[in-house]
Amino acid sequence: MHRDAQHQVYALLAPKLYRTCKRYLKNEEEIEEALSDAFFTIFTKMDQLKEVKAFEGWARKITVNHCLATIKKSTNFNMYLDDVKILSQPFTAEVTELEEDDLLNLLNHIPEGCRAIFNLFAIEGYGHKEIATMLSISEGTSKSQLNVAKTKLKELVNNLYYQKAR
Repeated sequence: MHRDAQHQVYALLAPKLYRTCKRYLKNEEEIEEALSDAFFTIFTKMDQLKEVKAFEGWARKITVNHCLATIKKSTNFNMYLDDVKILSQPFTAEVTELEEDDLLNLLNHIPEGCRAIFNLFAIEGYGHKEIATMLSISEGTSKSQLNVAKTKLKELVNNLYYQKAR
């Protein structure tokens, strides 16, 4: 692929794929590494893309897979979820509606495994069977982690956003 074309693809996709990485990973170094690895894969495997119209989705899937590889190195998806505590860090701004940045902030306050499964299910649209295969866990673990993620997110929204409205 020509260098100028690579630069144009990077300029177009980098902000979107960065936000994808940020949904999965907290650490800036891990985000940058996953993004870099994703672009390396995108540029070296472009000949495997069958449909040009699917390019952006294909690139996002590659990025998600690199994020998941990072998460799998350090996350025990089968941990005892009742031990998970929420970090209460109130937001400084008066907010009545949740924006994408608010969701990203909230996702940073739930356990890594729950966050990954929430992203895969609610945002990427994967089913529990696919998630279980991708993460080498059971479907039941995927379902329970999603349930915990939803519960924790609801608690955070209620505690941090709507507490002032009462």
